[in-house]
Order: sequence, then structure tokens, then C-alpha cells
Amino acid sequence: MTREVIRVEPLSTYLEGWKAPTSAVRRHGDTIYVSGFPPFDPETGEVVDTPIERQTELVLEQMKLCLETAGSSLENVLKCNVCCTSVEKFAAVNAIYARYFPTDPPARIFVNVPAWPGHFDIEIDRVAAV
Repeated sequence: MTREVIRVEPLSTYLEGWKAPTSAVRRHGDTIYVSGFPPFDPETGEVVDTPIERQTELVLEQMKLCLETAGSSLENVLKCNVCCTSVEKFAAVNAIYARYFPTDPPARIFVNVPAWPGHFDIEIDRVAAV
């Protein structure tokens, strides 16, 4: 079984601009692996410095785009790793996250990280079935 790199535009280009040595999406068999992304502005590709609620929305919309490009969907997400710069943002993140996974949410972990190489507070990576 081969591993496939799936380009997701414009996100793959945004990652290249950051010189990030990562693929937006990888597929192996019936499993999709989606990288974590900072909250990119969908129009400019710049990382937005906005409240955590908007950052979370942008990251989850990027997740949705990646999954759909790879032939999957939010309903097929098996596991998410949420990395955030403050546990005090937990409730705000959960409020937005729950809108994207209203029933039968995926397995998840919420990890407090000290900082990112940019002015943003959240990344979420995920594993999904096709």
C-alpha cells in the first residue's frame, strides 16, 4: 500500500511559504492524516491574530477543506489533537468545536503548548477514515 500526498490549495502553498517541512494531507489506505495548521486568513494566507473563537473557526474550516479534498468529511474524523497556548481558552475552543462535531464527536486530546512561531493560539491535527 502506498502513501499518497494530497495537495490542498491554498493551504499547501501557505505551508510552503512558511518553509514548513510537512504535507497538508497524507493518505494511507483508507486513512487520512491532516496536519495541524495555524489560523490562516483564507484570502491572504497570512496568519490572523484574532480572538480564540475566530482562530478555532478558521482552523476547523481548514480541517473541513482538507478532509473534503481527500475524499472524507468531518463525520469520518476518528481523532483530533488540539494544541492551544492556554488552558483558560478551553471553554471557548469547546464551544466552537462542538458546532463542528455536534453528535458522536471524535476522540480528542487538548494539550497546552507554551507558544507557536507566530501570533496564534491554536492548531488541530486529525486522523479520519475515507
